[in-house]
Amino acid sequence: MNDQDQPDVIVIGAGIVGLSAAVAAQARGLSVVVLDREGPAAGASAGNAGAFAFTDILPLASPGILKKAPKWLLDPLGPLSLPPAYALQIAPWMFRFWRACASGRVAHSTAAQTALMDLSKAELEPFLRQTGTAAMLRKDGNLQVYEGETELKASLPGWKAREAHGVEFHHVDAAGIAEIQPGLAPRFTHGTFTPGWYSIADPKLYTLALADHFCALGGKIERTKVTALRPGESGVDVVSVGGASRRASRVVLAAGAFSHQVARTIGENIPLETERGYNTTLPLEAFDLRTQITFGGHGFVVSRLSTGIRVGGAVELGGLKLPPNFRRSEAMLEKARNFLPGLKPHGGVQWMGFRPSLPDSLPAIGHARDTQRVIYAFGHGHLGLTQSAGTARIVADLLTCKKPPIDIASFSPQRF
Repeated sequence: MNDQDQPDVIVIGAGIVGLSAAVAAQARGLSVVVLDREGPAAGASAGNAGAFAFTDILPLASPGILKKAPKWLLDPLGPLSLPPAYALQIAPWMFRFWRACASGRVAHSTAAQTALMDLSKAELEPFLRQTGTAAMLRKDGNLQVYEGETELKASLPGWKAREAHGVEFHHVDAAGIAEIQPGLAPRFTHGTFTPGWYSIADPKLYTLALADHFCALGGKIERTKVTALRPGESGVDVVSVGGASRRASRVVLAAGAFSHQVARTIGENIPLETERGYNTTLPLEAFDLRTQITFGGHGFVVSRLSTGIRVGGAVELGGLKLPPNFRRSEAMLEKARNFLPGLKPHGGVQWMGFRPSLPDSLPAIGHARDTQRVIYAFGHGHLGLTQSAGTARIVADLLTCKKPPIDIASFSPQRF
């Protein structure tokens, strides 16, 4: 490290976005320290579905979700849940979400999301080779399944939008489903297969591998809870619990669902909320899974990792403090058992994690309002792993005063 007392960069957050940014900054010759409240891969990066969902360009905030939401919200264990204890607190965020569902704003968000997806896909494999993690990449595709032709037809506008942005897919009938993934219940009569869907062998192991690579090249990771930022003319003081502080020339804030709390200490009120995700990871022998399966009408996926079969997804808008409701994991697992009759539902490990989400489904990437010394990189929702390499490229460019390869105005942290 060039200066042990004051590194060039402090990255707050040791999840997949923060560590990817740290690696990218380090590759530009910058000295980097990573600070995290729990250490590498302790949050959403540990328990996600493991997918690089480059075809998932449509924002969650859309007219389609407005049609489904009332029905889903009536089911406390359904794909979208809002605990009554959190309803009042999240009301301002929900209002912004509703506004983001307007057709013009959806088109804008889709175009911006597509640009970030294209960049992230282009950056991914070079990044994996650079970090020695290329062997963890899989290209098994994704199969989205439908219960009848009516459900398929309802999905077609979304596929048309993807087609307009160059996403490859093809629709299949029941025989086509069986050829791609045997063992699905006959209730699923139609499907759509996207071969461009990549995945990682295990998201936690991948994130830990990035941490190891970063440290092997001289980077440092320290466990501390950051409580405030204090920018000055010569650097930024990063304050931790107890009042201890570290100074760096610049700071990257990538602390996931906790990022807005730190940003608030420098006068920014960014409407970040938490989509609490649940899953159960079963032993590998639980099912002969050949591709990721998306049960879109039920809001969850089944993924094959190197460490097991993961059943999870759904959205619970419950913030950071309410206790987990693992009945949601159990409900998805029960559905998976019915949808995949051969699934062995025993021996699973339950998990709940916080997905950091902004109302328009786009992340916040860019400088803080009042200082160029602080860069934000958070709010990726379900797409943190997917967009990690692209976000890291943008952050590294901003740190080295280079123009990013895409227009990042749509991701401005000050857009709300």
